[in-house]
Amino acid sequence: QLRLVQSGGGSVQPGGSLRLSCTSSTFTRYMGWFRQAPGKEREGVVAIRGGDTYYADSAKGRFTISQDTAKNTLYLQMNSLKSEDTAVYYCAAPPSTRIPMNPLQPPEYLTWGQGTQVTVSS
Repeated sequence: QLRLVQSGGGSVQPGGSLRLSCTSSTFTRYMGWFRQAPGKEREGVVAIRGGDTYYADSAKGRFTISQDTAKNTLYLQMNSLKSEDTAVYYCAAPPSTRIPMNPLQPPEYLTWGQGTQVTVSS
């Protein structure tokens, strides 16, 4: 059974940067980063589906997803952070038999990391 373990996150001032990591027990070409702010629904931030990447409008130009296949690790580099980026961030993977048709939609995913807090505040 696939397991996802996250690391990274923390607190940063507006305009700062953070990198999140998500190590999977087995390699998968279909993964995503999601976030959930207090009182809000979980939303997709960026996803990778095979060789393609998908970014939410809020992430375009500031966030970058990458994958180290040798380490089975997915990264989310977040630059120019804003207060509205404050949330718990999760990595996720779909069922092994399924390719997400809507990569930024949480219901497409089955396995989730434990979540990591990102706080952007002055």
